[in-house]
Amino acid sequence: QVQLVESGGRLVQAGDSLRLSCAASVRTFSNYVMGWFRQALGKERQFVTTISSNGGRTYYADSVKGRFTISRDNAKNTVYLQMNSLKPEDTAIYYCAARFSASSSGTYDREYNYWGQGTQVTVSS
Repeated sequence: QVQLVESGGRLVQAGDSLRLSCAASVRTFSNYVMGWFRQALGKERQFVTTISSNGGRTYYADSVKGRFTISRDNAKNTVYLQMNSLKPEDTAIYYCAARFSASSSGTYDREYNYWGQGTQVTVSS
């Protein structure tokens, strides 16, 4: 069982930066591929980014490419999402997710086995 707890979400202004954290309570964190998704009010949950188990590979949605950076510290059982140049359209609940298998793309929420409770990010214009 993997428990994920996100933190760091808050109200910011357009153009600001914010870093989200996701702490995992599992002994084998380095075995898991991690991802971030987001869900805006009234919309479906969408893929943001994913990182391989050793941190060597990352992939981003086009909407955040060049602005967001995912990273992980396996010694701390934590994955991060650095968000720069935030826009009002980035407003959403951000979810951290974990999956054991790396055999698929990792861009669909159905591929993930564990989810955090989410953290709200609001970007004002």
